[in-house]
Amino acid sequence: MIEESKSLDGVMAAMGEAARRGAEALRLSSAETRTAAILAMAGAVRASADAILAANAKDLAAAETNGVTGPMLERLMLNPDRIEAMAAGLEAVSQIPDPLGRVTDHWVRPNGLDFSRVRTPIGVIAIIYESRPNVTADAAALCIRSGNAAVLRGGSECLASNMAIHAAVTAGLEAAGLPAACVQTVPTTDRDAVGLILAGLKDTKGHRCLDLIIPRGGRSLVARVQADARAPVLGHLEGLCHTFVHQEADLAKARAIVVNAKLRRVSVCGSLETLLIDKVAAERLLVPIAADLLAKGCELRGDEAACALVPQMIPATLEDWTTEYLAPILSVRIVDGVAGAADHIRHYGSGHTDAIITENSAVAEAFIAEVDSAIVLVNASTQFADGGEFGFGAEIGIATDKLHARGPVGAEQLTTFKYVVRGTGQTRP
Repeated sequence: MIEESKSLDGVMAAMGEAARRGAEALRLSSAETRTAAILAMAGAVRASADAILAANAKDLAAAETNGVTGPMLERLMLNPDRIEAMAAGLEAVSQIPDPLGRVTDHWVRPNGLDFSRVRTPIGVIAIIYESRPNVTADAAALCIRSGNAAVLRGGSECLASNMAIHAAVTAGLEAAGLPAACVQTVPTTDRDAVGLILAGLKDTKGHRCLDLIIPRGGRSLVARVQADARAPVLGHLEGLCHTFVHQEADLAKARAIVVNAKLRRVSVCGSLETLLIDKVAAERLLVPIAADLLAKGCELRGDEAACALVPQMIPATLEDWTTEYLAPILSVRIVDGVAGAADHIRHYGSGHTDAIITENSAVAEAFIAEVDSAIVLVNASTQFADGGEFGFGAEIGIATDKLHARGPVGAEQLTTFKYVVRGTGQTRP
């Protein structure tokens, strides 16, 4: 926690200056050093499991006292399996190909100049997130892998957990000979700290220290960051995910995929929130799928046509089509083919993840072309909207913006590039 004798402005300015030094150390570090640091972090997380669980117990007790329930409490909770998954995630990031120095294009001009486009770090990245303590480890690993210094600001409800995980991260950095300032966690719940980050985390001379801000949380957090930030923002909007079951869907596949997409884990951003059924085969498809969902305790809210087929369904309101439930609730609508499904997604979706279930490859390609979301799946669960499932090791989030990065943001997506031009004495006439 911040000492009373130190002002928040002073502490945050010092963090910004230290982050700049950390970014320079990382930019000049070898891939082997960064790999060693991430592996050491994984070992430190395992060794600190008891301390992390004790800190998390304090956060959980405080959250319950403050009335936190449901998906947010589930996201906050750590247990031995989740800590092991956190350490394994770090190890997975350590093994992904190092993106820095990779030549993504190369050409030679008629005058003999040799051009290369080479991946480089972005610099200092601030990540503002809610509820999930594991983001502390994931963000640290991805930033180190990509050569970026990180300033982490987790939610006030998980400060103790984040600080305990950050202690393990720091131990890993120092074991590999990297400065602790490569990854810093804001050590206070003071909301003014977020304002200072959005202003660019200025140093004592008033210079902006941040190169990128990434919000990971609910609609209100992302909206505030996008409205107030004075540094570039990589947006991560809510996951209003849809699955369209086409008339030529394999029913057995559809039943399994829809149940998994909605109920495997309801609190993740890739959880299915709206099911769209092709009207040509609505009764054949919807009745058994709805029965599966209802049997597993999922509440269904449908349009008039869907409710007529499934009497247990609750009539949907306009708000249901724009609600990220993060709970065992699913909205259902009958639509007219791919065009109807795409129109609904275009009107109500968040550009996150959308899927089609069909055995007709031409229809699948039409859906892919029509739906302009960050992730479009064919015959698979929307729960695959996860950086680990993409082979990225982990992710900072699912970017729904269209510039710089889109979809799962892994280590490669946290880099930029520079052009290297090699000559032999050329001058321009």
